[in-house]
Amino acid sequence: MTPPRPFRAAVTGLGLVTPAGVGVDENWKRVLSGVPAASADPELVGLPVDFSCRVPADFDPVAVLGRRTAWRLGRHVQLGMVAAREALGDSGLDPGSWDGARVGVVMGNSLGGTAAFEEQHRNLREKGASSVSSLLLPSYGVNMAAGYIAIDCGARGPNLAVSTACASGSTAVGVARDLLRNGTCDIVLAGGTEAAVSPSMIAGLAAAGALSRRCHDPATASRPFDAGRDGFVAGEGAGVLVLEREADARARGARVRGCVSGYGASADALHDTAPDPEGAGARTAVRAALADAGLSGSDIGHVNAHGTATRLGDVAEARAIRGAIGPAALVTSTKGVTGHCMGAAGAIEAVFTVLALESGLVPPTANLDRADPEIDCDLVRGTARAVTSGAALNNSFGFGGQNAVLVLTAA
Repeated sequence: MTPPRPFRAAVTGLGLVTPAGVGVDENWKRVLSGVPAASADPELVGLPVDFSCRVPADFDPVAVLGRRTAWRLGRHVQLGMVAAREALGDSGLDPGSWDGARVGVVMGNSLGGTAAFEEQHRNLREKGASSVSSLLLPSYGVNMAAGYIAIDCGARGPNLAVSTACASGSTAVGVARDLLRNGTCDIVLAGGTEAAVSPSMIAGLAAAGALSRRCHDPATASRPFDAGRDGFVAGEGAGVLVLEREADARARGARVRGCVSGYGASADALHDTAPDPEGAGARTAVRAALADAGLSGSDIGHVNAHGTATRLGDVAEARAIRGAIGPAALVTSTKGVTGHCMGAAGAIEAVFTVLALESGLVPPTANLDRADPEIDCDLVRGTARAVTSGAALNNSFGFGGQNAVLVLTAA
């Protein structure tokens, strides 16, 4: 079978709302500085893990979306819509003049509106069924971020929600690229959003042993690849990219910020929460993404790693990187700053990878004081490092053994 010709989806718009800030510029400055965002969380008081990475307290969805709209939305939808509006503004596209039937939305999400569900479950238990809000399902559903973004901008093409656990954001970008390549859409808003830092979710993750227990010093808790790491720090946030066919973007004079040039996906098919210890499934996804882009491992200048700071996951990923692309690429994890935004992580980190290619700077891995000797990669620590290669990987992996890898290239 003849492999498909390489296809570059132009990235013409970027939007971010994360623990590192509201807006792309604020995020990029914070990530380059390597200043962690984790802090004590008043909503988690009394739990075994009582800290998280929240979007800054001055985030005001009412100011951006209006009181009536913001009131109806679950927090994951609010975050996604604000990021989508920034991305659209950055793209220079005018929803008032486009053919909405040719515009798609693909958003990744893992857990839905958990805070809304918990609140209404309390109402049910304490006050009875009549107290449950009619807005429960619209504010809870995994699909509602994609749905509301389409309503907001008149995107009447395919409207998809993908849920591949913590790989969801990257999966969404890969699926969006396919919609452009096969001619289904001319424009796609793609990304991920998550707002699952709620008591039941944090209690469950803590019980599973996934979270750091550094309650005495939250700022140093998210430490990807560090020998002293003990789990991830849960975060919330959203990242959205506007994608177009490269020829279309250049024809309209758009600023092309980068390109999504390859996508690979695989399953470990091994365990519900633990990765393949040798990184075999991740390595398969990396190789598939490289083949899709028509590139080899030696073409990759840096990797924005999944790098969650779990004991098993970081080692498995390092083995996958070494096995698929070799030792030369710089490797970083921006989760040292943002924490792990779960279903949004891949999209957020795709934006960071585009910014790294655009600026020629790879941000440092925060809290990486002493590298784990089992992790044999060229880790970026302390300060940002220059990169000259025009190609990078963005890795995302999730519970269930789901792997998604993007190849991003410079404009």
